[in-house]
Amino acid sequence: MSKTKEVLFRKVVNGVFEWFENGNEDSDGKYIGEIKNGKPNGQGTYTFPDGKKYEGQFKDGKEHGKGTYTYPDGSVYVGEFKDGKKHGQGKETYPDGKYVGEFEDGKYNGQGTFTISDGTNYVGEWKDGETWNGTLYNPDGNIIVKYVNGEEIIQ
Repeated sequence: MSKTKEVLFRKVVNGVFEWFENGNEDSDGKYIGEIKNGKPNGQGTYTFPDGKKYEGQFKDGKEHGKGTYTYPDGSVYVGEFKDGKKHGQGKETYPDGKYVGEFEDGKYNGQGTFTISDGTNYVGEWKDGETWNGTLYNPDGNIIVKYVNGEEIIQ
Protein backbone atom coordinates (compact mmCIF):
# COMPACT_ATOMS: atom_id res chain seq x y z
CA MET A 1 0.00 0.00 0.00
CA SER A 2 1.25 3.44 -0.88
CA LYS A 3 2.05 5.65 2.12
CA THR A 4 2.22 8.81 0.02
CA LYS A 5 -0.84 10.98 -0.29
CA GLU A 6 -2.56 10.60 -3.62
CA VAL A 7 -5.73 12.12 -5.06
CA LEU A 8 -8.86 10.43 -6.39
CA PHE A 9 -12.26 11.75 -7.40
CA ARG A 10 -15.58 9.97 -6.86
CA LYS A 11 -18.44 10.42 -9.26
CA VAL A 12 -21.56 8.63 -10.40
CA VAL A 13 -21.34 6.67 -13.65
CA ASN A 14 -24.48 4.81 -14.77
CA GLY A 15 -25.97 5.17 -11.28
CA VAL A 16 -22.90 3.78 -9.48
CA PHE A 17 -20.19 5.66 -7.55
CA GLU A 18 -16.73 5.01 -8.98
CA TRP A 19 -13.21 6.35 -8.30
CA PHE A 20 -11.17 8.25 -10.91
CA GLU A 21 -7.76 9.91 -11.05
CA ASN A 22 -9.25 13.01 -12.71
CA GLY A 23 -12.33 14.96 -11.78
CA ASN A 24 -14.01 18.27 -11.10
CA GLU A 25 -13.37 19.61 -7.58
CA ASP A 26 -16.67 21.54 -7.67
CA SER A 27 -18.97 18.65 -8.61
CA ASP A 28 -17.13 15.43 -7.67
CA GLY A 29 -16.06 14.20 -4.26
CA LYS A 30 -12.31 14.52 -3.70
CA TYR A 31 -10.17 12.03 -1.77
CA ILE A 32 -6.63 12.68 -0.55
CA GLY A 33 -4.78 9.83 1.11
CA GLU A 34 -3.53 6.28 0.79
CA ILE A 35 -4.62 4.29 -2.28
CA LYS A 36 -4.47 0.62 -3.18
CA ASN A 37 -5.88 -0.98 -6.34
CA GLY A 38 -7.27 2.38 -7.51
CA LYS A 39 -9.40 2.93 -4.38
CA PRO A 40 -8.96 4.61 -1.01
CA ASN A 41 -7.30 2.17 1.41
CA GLY A 42 -5.72 3.29 4.67
CA GLN A 43 -5.80 6.85 6.06
CA GLY A 44 -7.36 9.64 4.06
CA THR A 45 -9.75 12.55 3.77
CA TYR A 46 -12.79 12.61 1.52
CA THR A 47 -14.61 15.90 0.86
CA PHE A 48 -18.11 15.68 -0.62
CA PRO A 49 -19.38 18.25 -3.13
CA ASP A 50 -21.92 19.49 -0.50
CA GLY A 51 -19.12 20.33 1.97
CA LYS A 52 -19.45 17.25 4.19
CA LYS A 53 -16.05 15.76 5.08
CA TYR A 54 -14.82 12.36 6.28
CA GLU A 55 -11.36 11.93 7.78
CA GLY A 56 -10.21 8.48 8.80
CA GLN A 57 -9.69 4.93 7.68
CA PHE A 58 -10.82 3.43 4.37
CA LYS A 59 -11.00 -0.10 3.05
CA ASP A 60 -11.75 -0.90 -0.61
CA GLY A 61 -12.99 2.65 -1.24
CA LYS A 62 -15.38 2.83 1.74
CA GLU A 63 -15.20 4.29 5.22
CA HIS A 64 -14.03 1.42 7.42
CA GLY A 65 -12.42 1.60 10.86
CA LYS A 66 -12.21 4.79 12.92
CA GLY A 67 -13.11 8.15 11.46
CA THR A 68 -14.78 11.52 11.78
CA TYR A 69 -17.57 13.04 9.71
CA THR A 70 -18.12 16.80 9.82
CA TYR A 71 -21.27 18.28 8.28
CA PRO A 72 -21.95 21.80 6.94
CA ASP A 73 -24.52 22.44 9.73
CA GLY A 74 -21.83 21.90 12.39
CA SER A 75 -22.80 18.32 13.25
CA VAL A 76 -19.92 15.92 13.91
CA TYR A 77 -19.73 12.12 14.15
CA VAL A 78 -16.66 10.49 15.69
CA GLY A 79 -16.55 6.72 15.83
CA GLU A 80 -16.39 3.43 14.03
CA PHE A 81 -17.40 2.51 10.48
CA LYS A 82 -17.96 -0.73 8.60
CA ASP A 83 -18.41 -0.96 4.82
CA GLY A 84 -19.17 2.77 4.49
CA LYS A 85 -21.70 3.02 7.36
CA LYS A 86 -21.56 4.08 11.00
CA HIS A 87 -21.14 0.81 12.85
CA GLY A 88 -19.88 0.17 16.39
CA GLN A 89 -19.27 2.79 19.07
CA GLY A 90 -19.71 6.44 18.20
CA LYS A 91 -20.63 9.94 19.28
CA GLU A 92 -22.75 12.21 17.11
CA THR A 93 -23.04 15.87 18.10
CA TYR A 94 -25.75 18.08 16.57
CA PRO A 95 -26.41 21.82 16.96
CA ASP A 96 -29.21 20.94 19.43
CA GLY A 97 -27.99 17.76 21.13
CA LYS A 98 -25.85 14.64 21.02
CA TYR A 99 -25.99 10.85 20.85
CA VAL A 100 -23.40 8.59 22.44
CA GLY A 101 -23.63 4.85 21.95
CA GLU A 102 -23.83 2.00 19.50
CA PHE A 103 -24.52 2.11 15.76
CA GLU A 104 -25.34 -0.63 13.30
CA ASP A 105 -25.68 -0.15 9.53
CA GLY A 106 -25.69 3.64 9.97
CA LYS A 107 -28.49 3.78 12.60
CA TYR A 108 -28.65 4.01 16.39
CA ASN A 109 -28.76 0.35 17.41
CA GLY A 110 -27.96 -1.08 20.85
CA GLN A 111 -27.27 0.89 24.01
CA GLY A 112 -27.06 4.67 23.80
CA THR A 113 -27.97 8.03 25.26
CA PHE A 114 -29.48 10.93 23.31
CA THR A 115 -29.35 14.29 25.09
CA ILE A 116 -31.13 17.42 23.84
CA SER A 117 -29.53 20.81 24.58
CA ASP A 118 -32.26 21.65 27.15
CA GLY A 119 -31.17 18.61 29.24
CA THR A 120 -33.95 16.22 28.20
CA ASN A 121 -32.44 12.80 27.51
CA TYR A 122 -33.23 9.25 26.51
CA VAL A 123 -31.19 6.46 28.07
CA GLY A 124 -31.51 2.88 26.94
CA GLU A 125 -31.72 0.59 23.97
CA TRP A 126 -32.27 1.57 20.35
CA LYS A 127 -33.46 -0.64 17.50
CA ASP A 128 -33.09 0.44 13.85
CA GLY A 129 -32.80 4.09 14.90
CA GLU A 130 -35.89 4.05 17.13
CA THR A 131 -36.24 4.11 20.93
CA TRP A 132 -36.82 0.54 22.09
CA ASN A 133 -36.24 -0.30 25.77
CA GLY A 134 -35.34 2.75 27.81
CA THR A 135 -36.44 5.89 29.58
CA LEU A 136 -36.96 9.51 28.53
CA TYR A 137 -36.12 12.00 31.29
CA ASN A 138 -36.91 15.71 31.58
CA PRO A 139 -34.11 18.19 32.42
CA ASP A 140 -34.80 17.72 36.16
CA GLY A 141 -34.21 13.97 35.88
CA ASN A 142 -37.86 13.00 36.24
CA ILE A 143 -39.24 10.24 34.02
CA ILE A 144 -41.41 11.42 31.13
CA VAL A 145 -41.92 8.13 29.29
CA LYS A 146 -40.62 4.56 29.48
CA TYR A 147 -40.32 2.45 26.34
CA VAL A 148 -40.78 -1.30 26.33
CA ASN A 149 -40.21 -3.04 22.97
CA GLY A 150 -40.80 0.28 21.24
CA GLU A 151 -44.14 0.99 22.96
CA GLU A 152 -44.58 4.03 25.19
CA ILE A 153 -45.51 3.33 28.79
CA ILE A 154 -46.67 6.68 30.21
CA GLN A 155 -45.60 7.34 33.82
